Amino acid sequence: MPRSPEQIQQEIDAARESLAATLDQLVYRGSPQRLSAQAQERVKHWLTTPAGQATLAAAGLFVTFVAVQKVRHARR
Repeated sequence: MPRSPEQIQQEIDAARESLAATLDQLVYRGSPQRLSAQAQERVKHWLTTPAGQATLAAAGLFVTFVAVQKVRHARR
């Protein structure tokens, strides 16, 4: 059974609305501000875990060690 022009127009409109909703969703998911905020929250959460705190402490020790070495070599 052939489709009427009204049916075709309704299908086009439905497809357009579906594509618009998909595009809006992609824009939301790819938003730099949202992604940045999400990454910051993940890092903050990770830093509260024992592994995150240990990593932060190790990085602090490494930076301190490098600074002490530079001061020692600068005095020679």
